[in-house]
Amino acid sequence: MKTRWFPRLMFVLGTLPFCWLAWRWVHHQLGINTVETVARYTGDWTIRFLMLTLAITPLRHIPGLQPLARLRRMSGLYTFFYATLHALHYWARDVQWNWQIIQEDLTYRRFFIAGMIAWTLMIPLAATSFDRAIRWMGGRRWRLLHKLIYVTALAGVVHYLWQGKTATLDPLGYALLLTILLASRVVLFWKRKRRSHVNPKPHLAHSN
Repeated sequence: MKTRWFPRLMFVLGTLPFCWLAWRWVHHQLGINTVETVARYTGDWTIRFLMLTLAITPLRHIPGLQPLARLRRMSGLYTFFYATLHALHYWARDVQWNWQIIQEDLTYRRFFIAGMIAWTLMIPLAATSFDRAIRWMGGRRWRLLHKLIYVTALAGVVHYLWQGKTATLDPLGYALLLTILLASRVVLFWKRKRRSHVNPKPHLAHSN
């Protein structure tokens, strides 16, 4: 199955939300509360790409969907891209680089604390999402580092849940989806362990 077009398609699709936002910005189509509109838009696309990144691993175990694995890295990078836009918009447009407000938000407001944790943990993931980083770190340490995506996802969903005074349908839906995706990994891990017990690796023959 030829999949060379998969990454190219993912690249194009990943830029479309940004292009649409830029078009609306230039043409003043963001409504009265531009700050809130952009914040919600970039936040929504961050968590969408984050869920997509997590979903690729269980989906690629379905027959015929193995090529999806090639999209995981780019999906993760788009997650970081939109999360960075989300954070920059808060710093530059919402609080206008007022460090006193930023310090207060990141000290006393749990909503911002969870968001900052999620974004900060994405930095080493994005910085090592390249083949050279894998060779430099070694596969085992690289995989261990990239398990941070689970903490990132949890912090991101909590950030989304805490955005308002009451729980709304979208954050609860993402929380449920995250639970399902994490549970699927537990099932896959259990199946691998079971297969390893049923079909253990053959030992080297003894010389006697």
